[in-house]
Amino acid sequence: MASVTGSNNGFAVKAYIGDKKTLLAFNFAGAAQAKNLAGFSIRCRPPGGAPAYYLINQLRFQDPTRHAQVTTEAPNASINAPIQKYRWVHVLGTAHQGLTPAIGNYVYTVTPRFFDGSQSMKALDASLGVSITVPVGPFKKGALSLGFTRGYMQSEAFARHFGLDAHVEPAGKPLMYDTSQPAGTKNGQSFTFAEEYGWMGWTAREQVFSVLNTVLHDPTLTVDVFAYDLYEPDICQILITLAQQGRIRMILDSANLHRTQTTNGKTVESSEDQFTTLFKKKAKKPAAIVRGCFDRFSHDKIFIVSKGGKPIRVLTGSTNFSVTGLYVNANHVLVFEDADVAEHYSQVFEESLSVLKSDKPTAAFANAFAASTLATRPFTSASAPSLSITFSPHTTTDVDSILGNICKRIQQESLAPRGSVLFAVMQLTGSNSNVYSALNDLHSNQSVFSYGISDSPQGTSLYAPGTKTGVLVTGKPGKTTLPPPFDQVPIPPGHEIHDKFVICGLNGTDPVVYCGSSNLASGGEKVNGDNLLEIHDADVATAFAIEALLLVDHYNFLDRMADPKKPKAAKSAGAATKASAAGGAKKSAPAHARKTAAGHK
Repeated sequence: MASVTGSNNGFAVKAYIGDKKTLLAFNFAGAAQAKNLAGFSIRCRPPGGAPAYYLINQLRFQDPTRHAQVTTEAPNASINAPIQKYRWVHVLGTAHQGLTPAIGNYVYTVTPRFFDGSQSMKALDASLGVSITVPVGPFKKGALSLGFTRGYMQSEAFARHFGLDAHVEPAGKPLMYDTSQPAGTKNGQSFTFAEEYGWMGWTAREQVFSVLNTVLHDPTLTVDVFAYDLYEPDICQILITLAQQGRIRMILDSANLHRTQTTNGKTVESSEDQFTTLFKKKAKKPAAIVRGCFDRFSHDKIFIVSKGGKPIRVLTGSTNFSVTGLYVNANHVLVFEDADVAEHYSQVFEESLSVLKSDKPTAAFANAFAASTLATRPFTSASAPSLSITFSPHTTTDVDSILGNICKRIQQESLAPRGSVLFAVMQLTGSNSNVYSALNDLHSNQSVFSYGISDSPQGTSLYAPGTKTGVLVTGKPGKTTLPPPFDQVPIPPGHEIHDKFVICGLNGTDPVVYCGSSNLASGGEKVNGDNLLEIHDADVATAFAIEALLLVDHYNFLDRMADPKKPKAAKSAGAATKASAAGGAKKSAPAHARKTAAGHK
């Protein structure tokens, strides 16, 4: 596992390396060393000679004058307001270094702080600190790179950068628009949609545009695309440009939620229909676009890059190529610079083209793909990281086998000495999925460490460690009013958790991550076009685990700060008790429609 450790007189610090973020964990050799502990001050020195700074903490002392304070530092700097947790995740650019933080070796110095006999915090004693040097940057291991959206529109970090009234799309929500135009102002300074998108899309956006721009600027490259939601303006512009050059083929979902609708005599053209019309108008052969949806959805989100007709690179994951998917939802992408992996995805694209004979959902399309060897035989690779990939739609027998294997691994963690399951899964109800049942039943056995979150219409259901009773996290941002000294947070629309990943055995000998576009639901695996990845690698598991920790901690905090006087929230919490005791999420809907654009942190 990628980590860095350091210690000093019984105090230890361990840094776990993620994707442009670092999980810092603290420990003492015994209770005596932690006596009168007030918290931890964390000083960070970026690479390249940039000035050092203390990580901030909005939880401050009620009366700071009773405690040692450094007046040259901000009141919320952790030297004045020490962090009162035994772990902390530092995400680059959240509070320091602006929108383009430095990449490289960071030096973290963590110093425990203590109270004196009168319960006043003593001045910082530098001799107690532990310094470690941690490489911080984009996650890459072998042929695999990861990317995660930051989103977190409902957070103080977003409010500090963009304010409460920031827009994520211009008025009228056109299909394509100039993202360099102003999106809002903060403290008298305007910011653009591109700047906002860069912060919210974070490394997932970087990976998406790295792949697309590489193709755009190299005329020897072509790209095949699976798309579900499609309305990110800069992505659409690149795809149309490639169509004009005859260097792209696309399979774009044609389910009803992506088609033009007429309600009460009013016609609203979908973004996907608008894009299709423009693509066909501009395209030069052999560029082509096919609308299709198997028996329900063509739910993949994939780029397959080829050079001279040979696939060389593939991008996949849970992230839709939309404003919601990249900038509001919690999502992930994976990029493989591996010809074997890319070739297999290319075969799936070709098979899908041959199966989808019309844009109407048909069981025959799903059945035809489910009978192909691409659906019945998982793709495996022993390279670093070791992985297996399955492609749906599947037969019922294959669905039971694939999801059953995930359940077995979840259940095995209950028997392991240091068993753990962490997850962020958009949907945990609405299907007879045995994975949903396994996660819902997870907390009936308190021997396993579990930490996870799942979205639902009533709220976001969170599973806390060490208790049989889950927590119903606020899913409607308007119900959260933060007390002083916290700033208020914006109100994003719609559901918030779109990720689909489960991590098992993080501290064991065989950590594994299940991820991709699949909702891990039996229905979706039978009728949707999806891909589900199983990755056995400690470093990859760590990167995903850090994402789970961030999501759970953030929404747990918002839930605790929610207005307790709301009767509907109280009723939901009561109704959820039985399911939550078993680690269960309440009702969850895959509301992908643009009108339900989601938001998180």
